Amino acid sequence: MASVAVDRERRVWSLSTAHTTYALHATGHGTLVQLHWGARLTLDEAAGLAGRAYTIAPYNLPLDIEEQLPIDGGLRWGVPSLQVTFPGGVRSLELTLVADEMTPGVESAQLDLVLADTHYPLEVVLHYRVREATDVVERWVTLRHTGARPGHIAVHRADSGNWLLPELAAYRYSAVFGAWSAENQLVREPLPQGEFTLGSRHGITGHHANPWVMLDDGTATEERGEVWGVALAWSGTWRLTAQRRFENRVSVTAGFGHDGVTWRLRPGEELTTPPVLGLWTDGGFGAASRAWHAHARRHVLPAAGEVRPVLYNSWEAVAFDVDEAGQLEIARKAADLGVELFVMDDGWFGSRVNSSAGLGDWWPNPDRFPAGLGRLADEVRRLGMGFGVWVEPEMVNPDSDLYRAHPDWVLHYPHRRRDELRTQLVLNFAREDVREWAFGWLDKLVGDHGIDFLKWDMNRAFSQAGWPAREQDGDGVGDQDRLWIDHTRNVYAVMDRLRADHPALRIESCAGGGGRVDFGMLARTDEVWTSDNTDAFHRQSIQHGFGQVYPPGVMAAWVTDAARAPLAYRFHVAMAGALGVGGNLHAWSSTDLAEARRLVAAYKNIRTTIQHGEQYRLGSEPGRGLSAVQYVYGDQVAVLLYHPHPGVRPAPGALRLQGLAPAGLYEEHSEAGGLRATGRVLATAGLPLDHRLPTGDWGSALIRLRRVG
Repeated sequence: MASVAVDRERRVWSLSTAHTTYALHATGHGTLVQLHWGARLTLDEAAGLAGRAYTIAPYNLPLDIEEQLPIDGGLRWGVPSLQVTFPGGVRSLELTLVADEMTPGVESAQLDLVLADTHYPLEVVLHYRVREATDVVERWVTLRHTGARPGHIAVHRADSGNWLLPELAAYRYSAVFGAWSAENQLVREPLPQGEFTLGSRHGITGHHANPWVMLDDGTATEERGEVWGVALAWSGTWRLTAQRRFENRVSVTAGFGHDGVTWRLRPGEELTTPPVLGLWTDGGFGAASRAWHAHARRHVLPAAGEVRPVLYNSWEAVAFDVDEAGQLEIARKAADLGVELFVMDDGWFGSRVNSSAGLGDWWPNPDRFPAGLGRLADEVRRLGMGFGVWVEPEMVNPDSDLYRAHPDWVLHYPHRRRDELRTQLVLNFAREDVREWAFGWLDKLVGDHGIDFLKWDMNRAFSQAGWPAREQDGDGVGDQDRLWIDHTRNVYAVMDRLRADHPALRIESCAGGGGRVDFGMLARTDEVWTSDNTDAFHRQSIQHGFGQVYPPGVMAAWVTDAARAPLAYRFHVAMAGALGVGGNLHAWSSTDLAEARRLVAAYKNIRTTIQHGEQYRLGSEPGRGLSAVQYVYGDQVAVLLYHPHPGVRPAPGALRLQGLAPAGLYEEHSEAGGLRATGRVLATAGLPLDHRLPTGDWGSALIRLRRVG
């Protein structure tokens, strides 16, 4: 179903997925504009749009936001997607289309449009790709300095693509905002006039926003309505801007780097931007989420076919009080619960007995692990679990052997202080020597001990982000800003090499909680730490926002001792993703341990459905009345119900399910037991809740159904 086609007479290119078409047109002046992004059209239908009049701005000027990549140059005053300065201080682009290349295929189809500046040696290639079994359109850009003479081109802005919405009666955006311990708080509000910008200047994706936005006309619901989404696959600093013009048109441009960062291209060099992804659906926000999830599982995740194991992490039990005997003691308790992966957290290495020292010295603490990690790893595996460890390769404590040997390896400027945060400084991963050092010790750690899992943390944002060694390079022009991009690229490179050399290794992305979650990071990790906030009630809204774009199978969710809610409720919230346990098992009663053992077993019965199934959000907003998350995978159905605080009004007596075969017969498999009903009945009359959901505060339940006819 993925295809690309061209009508050369009308200069129209069309990319189609199973349900959608993205079409663009080269005008008589050579400007590339978007014709259509929405329901699937034939090539002839798409090409017919080329004859229509474009939206006209004042003075009869074309509207620059209709362009595929609005440039800084000519009669344009909107947000530029591409902005450069040529030698001599010329800060104006004039591009013309010089070639196109289409690459059809069974699994994917690609279109490359080559533009060149009319005078200066700059080539700009706009890349487009569509793939099988997804309605996502991928776009990215390559900039090439095609000159031979000395001299650089300064790139101030290089977005991956600009996306135009059709004219709508109104515009509403959906996005997530937050902070550390409060990530992914969903906001759905009218899009303001002017420029609405999301972004990060932190060096990572960030806690404060995430690089995606959805737009609709203000009437879309979970079940119906047109929704357009844009998501950037990048894990460093970024900017996404939605422009709402007076002419009632809206576009979204997105790319890596934040304003003020400049990249220099020298002769023969090129710069390729990360992918920006676009998705249209007419099935509402629920269908949009399911389409994003399906795309991630089919085309992004490195081991998407696996089910994530139930893990235990030792941090909350012991904090920095880590030694071999203590880890083995709690590992035995975890194994008894049915845990499949044991992860030792911070405090196992160097002089790391608290947060102020040892970070960067990645060898087992000889006092705590006199025999190294081998004996602990072997015993954990003998208990039937995989073995994982916490690492933070991008950080260093000033009180460490590494920093004393290489103080120049951190981000810094001359004559400026080096501000510490969490008593840490940031290593400059853009440096090749730092990258190779990191790969070397990680490769040895994983190889020597058969490590199954790395919890890769990154706990602080960039500050004093200088690279003095790059102040003058080659032609005497500084290029320190490249660290903002190359740091992330080298993190990717280390992860990619580790996975290639150790195919069984699995990685979790963590950044002080959910600070580095995006499709770029998901392309090389298996799960992400959603938030340091493990309170089950707070986690419901955090997980609700997370699931708008990212699939539940990558959402690490722990049961901990943040205990305002009873144990069953905490488990039911954590079951909505990749289940983990992080509580202090030494303090759990025999009753708690028995209940946990039962709930872990129950999760294993449904985890394939949860991690690989289609997700439906039902009922009220999480935490406000009765809410539920339903998953459908083949003939299996799992429903997680939550009713934390009953109000004065009675709760609904039934819950309408979705995604079921109308004529299919479904049978309940749970302690409540006994229900047999067709999908049509469960979607209209609903699933009765009377004896299935406990009354009083913190009511929760797991309901399992199976199609039997």
